[in-house]
Amino acid sequence: MLRSVKLEQLLEIIVSDSQDYTSVFRIDVSADPAPAVNASNPMESMVTLLHQIAVMQRKQNEMLEQLVQATVSVQKQRNAELQQWKEANPRLARACRRAAEALSKVQAEFLETLTREVEDNEEYLMEGDFMLNEFVDRFGPRLAHLNGVLQVLAQLGSGVPTAQ
Repeated sequence: MLRSVKLEQLLEIIVSDSQDYTSVFRIDVSADPAPAVNASNPMESMVTLLHQIAVMQRKQNEMLEQLVQATVSVQKQRNAELQQWKEANPRLARACRRAAEALSKVQAEFLETLTREVEDNEEYLMEGDFMLNEFVDRFGPRLAHLNGVLQVLAQLGSGVPTAQ
């Protein structure tokens, strides 16, 4: 009997404790802690919602302006450093420009080969993954590396006259 009384008391404590924990762990998942809109007056609620939209758009515009300013700042610094490099290495900058022009011709020919391959094997490329994977393995890495090298050379040689 003593044991059953203690068991009942223990169950009461557990139940009361679990009720206390549910109030502690309650989470509010509402989107905005803004005041509730009065649904009794539709015009008032529409005005309130439009005001909230306008406020959020202003905040978004401010954030976009900050992002643009940061991007422009980084771009200006990068361009200044690139210009300093070109001034310090004028011969190399001209060589980069000539190499970029020559490599551009190579890229055009490579792209012609690639497009011819696609035209000749269009059916096979569409039918099976094997042929598509072979095509990508054959042309993808070369195209990606060629584009990367060409981009670097073009940037290092940009704005530099070739004849000097």
